[in-house]
Amino acid sequence: MSSAVQASPATPARPARKAAARGTKAPTLRHERTFKAQGIRFLAGVDEVGRGALAGPVSVGIAVVDLERQKPLAGVRDSKLLSPAERERLDPLVRRWSVASAVGHATAGEIDSLGIIAALRLAGTRAWGSIIAAGVVPEAVLLDGSHNWLSPADQLSLFDQPVVEAACEAPVHTKVKADMQCLSVAAASVIAKVERDRMMRHLHTEYPDYGWDINKGYATAAHRSVLRAAGPTPYHRVSWRLLGGELQDAAGSNVDAPDRD
Repeated sequence: MSSAVQASPATPARPARKAAARGTKAPTLRHERTFKAQGIRFLAGVDEVGRGALAGPVSVGIAVVDLERQKPLAGVRDSKLLSPAERERLDPLVRRWSVASAVGHATAGEIDSLGIIAALRLAGTRAWGSIIAAGVVPEAVLLDGSHNWLSPADQLSLFDQPVVEAACEAPVHTKVKADMQCLSVAAASVIAKVERDRMMRHLHTEYPDYGWDINKGYATAAHRSVLRAAGPTPYHRVSWRLLGGELQDAAGSNVDAPDRD
């Protein structure tokens, strides 16, 4: 499942006072514009949310910017620095501001069967397909983090076949803390977070005891308490150590902390 929007740049929104009060510098397009020297005009900022959750999908957002014409969009920060109300307000602004935008998802079942890295690639591939379907072909990708999970050159299975075929053919550039510094990536994080949160609130109506309207599927004490009492749902990642000590993802690295909502 994925969604895409294509539109011209919109008027910048008012600043998010809460993020500014925390002393964070607003992300800019400064780093993205360095790609103009390579002849690149359309660049896709990419970020993921939900990687460390116990339940629900992992989601990948893409926001494409035009390096020749794009104006800054005030108020956008890494989604973790924004309140739910701020993210909801910014979501339609980001989608109008972006040349094209999309969010792709991989389900808990797909995470269990493929592993978290391949599931990230699957979600990103679905979002990428929506961008291409909107008639926009990014010439480069800026990906938050240090590992290119979107289109790795040679991540093969035991049978020497790609677990998930990557659709992104553009060169991928990784940058640690890009969601904090780069406006295109911060924008991608906002739309991914808003869409995934809405999905978790919808799933909450089916399984209200787990508190997904509040914890969004992350490993809060209340969430684990219900897991111990009632067991996992079809939306839990049952291949994970749901009730273990320190959670680890399929790659063996520590996963992100529960959402602060």
